Amino acid sequence: MAITAQMVKELREKTGAGMMDCKKALTETNGDMEKAIDWLREKGMAKAAKKADRIAAEGTTLIEVDGNTAVILEVNSETDFVAKNEGFKTLVKELAAHLLKHKPATVEEALQQKMDNGVTVEEHINAAIAKIGEKITLRRFAVVEKGDNAAFGAYLHMGGRIGVLTVLEGTTNSDVAKDVAMHVAAINPKYVSRDEVSADEIAREREVLKQQALNEGKPENIVEKMVEGRLGKFFEDICLLEQSFVKNPDVKVRQFVESNGATVKSFIRYEVGEGIEKRQDNFAEEVMSQVRK
Repeated sequence: MAITAQMVKELREKTGAGMMDCKKALTETNGDMEKAIDWLREKGMAKAAKKADRIAAEGTTLIEVDGNTAVILEVNSETDFVAKNEGFKTLVKELAAHLLKHKPATVEEALQQKMDNGVTVEEHINAAIAKIGEKITLRRFAVVEKGDNAAFGAYLHMGGRIGVLTVLEGTTNSDVAKDVAMHVAAINPKYVSRDEVSADEIAREREVLKQQALNEGKPENIVEKMVEGRLGKFFEDICLLEQSFVKNPDVKVRQFVESNGATVKSFIRYEVGEGIEKRQDNFAEEVMSQVRK
């Protein structure tokens, strides 16, 4: 029977096996989904397949820089134990080197690219899953380019629990750029400046602040002035350049950067597992899950 893309997608979701492997399994079993799953298991992909529905919310971030190109990535595992495993750390470094060299646009594109050892990135990750014994995912990455008169700031907090990559223009001083990255790691701004905040977001915040002031019983003639004042605090909370610099709260980040003849072009901040619904395992259960392997 004809093997459709939808069938391949379904088998891949059920097993975690590679796209080409799924297509071959379906071809070999004449499109029988259950037999295709067994075929993949028989071919030694059971480790990856059994763990495909697990939640991987631990892991690490990593930043690698090569000249004017840098990559920041997050790779997830199921437990913090594995995140500290040397085999896992080696895998993350190998993935970073590949991404830096081949510059794929998306995770999906990256997974299908061939690595230097001849296997796809997806197959390489699945081999690590089989060896390490946990679900591992390349969750996200960004490849960033800069000019010659610019600096990367790379900072990993708590061994990679938080990773921040900044780009400062007008300076080649990576220490200054790293100081800004440390600030971003600590304070977690959403934007570089208020120019990046959408008009819709500002309008929503202004309306909320207006209602708050009216609910407090403030006279309408001073509400608008109060709202503008509180909007300033709103921008300070979410915009990097408006914030008090963590290493010297007497100055704003904007002042610190400008005093070094630079401007902030961009920042990327990854925190391991953010947005992923985590398991409610306790520490003892996590230890026992490792002991049983």
